[in-house]
Amino acid sequence: MSRLSGLYAITDNHLSSADRLIQAVSEAISGGARIIQYRDKSDDQARRLHEARQLLQLCREHHVTLIINDDITLAATIGADGVHLGRDDANIESARQQLPEGIIGISCYNDWQQAQAATQAGADYIAFGAFFPSTTKPDAAQAEPSLLKRVKQELNIAVVAIGGITAENGAPLIAAGADMLAVVQGVFGQTDIRQAARQYAQLFN
Repeated sequence: MSRLSGLYAITDNHLSSADRLIQAVSEAISGGARIIQYRDKSDDQARRLHEARQLLQLCREHHVTLIINDDITLAATIGADGVHLGRDDANIESARQQLPEGIIGISCYNDWQQAQAATQAGADYIAFGAFFPSTTKPDAAQAEPSLLKRVKQELNIAVVAIGGITAENGAPLIAAGADMLAVVQGVFGQTDIRQAARQYAQLFN
C-alpha cells in the first residue's frame, strides 16, 4: 500500500496530555490508521516538541507516516515524514527547503485553481473539504465529490477528502477518487478509538 493511502487520522487538542495523546494514537494505529497528523494550535513549543518526538517514535515502530500540521520547523527538527500546510501557512517552496525529502500536503478547500497550483509547485498530496458538516471546522467551504474525480482525470497527485466523514458516508468519496480519508472527531472523539479507526480502514479493503 502507498504511504499516501488509507485512513489519515488527525489529532485534536482535546487529547489533553502527552500520555493520553500517545495512547489514543496507538489505538488509532492498531485500528488501521496509515497516516497520523499531529495538529496542535497552541503556543507551548516545549510540549509540542515533546509530543511530536513521542509520536514520531510510535509511528516509526508501526511503519506509519507522521505529518506535522502547519509547523515546518517542528517537522524538520524531529525528522517527521512531512508537513501539512493551509491557506495562511508558509508556501511549498519554503517547506521544500527545510524538508527536501519530506511529504508536503496542501489544503485546497474547494478551490480547483489552488489544487492545480499546488500540484505544479510540487506538493505530494492535496486535500479537499469539507464534504459534510464538520464539528472541527463548522465554517469550512463545501466541497463536492466531482473534485476528487477531476483530480484523477487531470492531475497526477494523491488526494485527501476531509470534513464530517464517517464510516457510513466515506465509501462514495473513495469511489470518487479519494486516496485518503482524513478524520478528527470520527476517530479521536470516539469512546473506542481502535474500533472507530477499524471501521474507516475497512472502507479501503
